[in-house]
Amino acid sequence: MGPTTTRNTERLAGNLLRLARAKAGVTQAQLAELAEVPRSTVERIEAGTRQPSLLTLSKLLAAVDLEMRVRVDDYDDHDDILDARYAAMSSQQREATDRRHNALVALVDAGAASPA
Repeated sequence: MGPTTTRNTERLAGNLLRLARAKAGVTQAQLAELAEVPRSTVERIEAGTRQPSLLTLSKLLAAVDLEMRVRVDDYDDHDDILDARYAAMSSQQREATDRRHNALVALVDAGAASPA
């Protein structure tokens, strides 16, 4: 393996982390706090001057993934629309909707509706 290829391989973890962090929209400091590692660790990995252990890289990428999942997007009116539709239903329609909802909740609570 030549020097260029070796250097590219050494920077793989840093590039992967930088891209994931950018996609999540977090700074190096925020990522360090989320993953509970020193900021210098994130900086050195992204600069390619430190090769992280698999455990450290996994911890950092998991923190980025968690941040992406809990990120709140711009407000949408989904719940408002559902509330308005529910309010416009007759009492019989609301009762039927509530029964279906409660039955589904019971299935989920019992584990019967888990994916196969």
